Amino acid sequence: MKPQEVTMEFVREALPTRKTDGHKGDFGKVLIVGGAVGYTGAPYLAAQGAARSGCGLVFLGVPETIWPVEAEKCVCAMPFPLPDKNGMLTEKALKALRERLSECDVLALGPGLGRSPETQRLTLALLETEKPVVLDADGINALAGHMDSLDARRGRVTVLTPHDGEFARLGGDTAADRADTSRNFAEAHGCVLVRKGHRTLVATPQGTVLENPTGNSGLAKGGSGDVLTGVIAALLAQGATAVRAAACGAYLHGLAGDLCAGWLTEYGMTPQDVAEALPSAFQTVLIEER
Repeated sequence: MKPQEVTMEFVREALPTRKTDGHKGDFGKVLIVGGAVGYTGAPYLAAQGAARSGCGLVFLGVPETIWPVEAEKCVCAMPFPLPDKNGMLTEKALKALRERLSECDVLALGPGLGRSPETQRLTLALLETEKPVVLDADGINALAGHMDSLDARRGRVTVLTPHDGEFARLGGDTAADRADTSRNFAEAHGCVLVRKGHRTLVATPQGTVLENPTGNSGLAKGGSGDVLTGVIAALLAQGATAVRAAACGAYLHGLAGDLCAGWLTEYGMTPQDVAEALPSAFQTVLIEER
């Protein structure tokens, strides 16, 4: 079955509405968990993506070692320090994260998290939450060999955002038809799969596959996916369904990248430029209805 293309009209109609008399509590709270020594940019970029996509409050749980860096950089998010070992989060962070998550609407887990037995155990424990989860990067890698933790979330909102390498680590087939294998994975594990790459695919547990037409090679740079994670989490927090948040997030992220390519070229644009271009992407979509 051929994928359905995501259109600007679809995105315009699917975006969460904004109350004219709303306050920050009305527009959702996202908790981003990630970061490690050597990967300080990833959680920052995810926070930027969320803040630039309408989220009311963005919290950022990071290793204590890198907290001063995040606190300096993040003026639109609220970083807080957590127990770490060798620059990566440990299971000792679980209690504080569960307490913070109880006050939030969505968990975005994995940007720059790093790979260790401790971060894997922390990730698997956090996946027990009833809250919607956007799982990215090393959050996805932590599932390798532990797909039962993903399957246990069937019936809850789980959005995975792998590139092909991460998809393969989860047992996904990267040799056969891209749409078919994405559909099979989403159906088998009860998740929404955002399979990144040229013409990113969004596959649903119901068997639908959407294809995103926006984006360019300038997005093929480390950090771009972190911005996307923040966008999807922010739209979920504002009340979008998992499928709409994923499809709109991919479209707007790609459109921001296309705008950046026009301003800066695909060579010169950076993920931070993409985050900063998100308001222009929203404007491009919304201005048509005026």
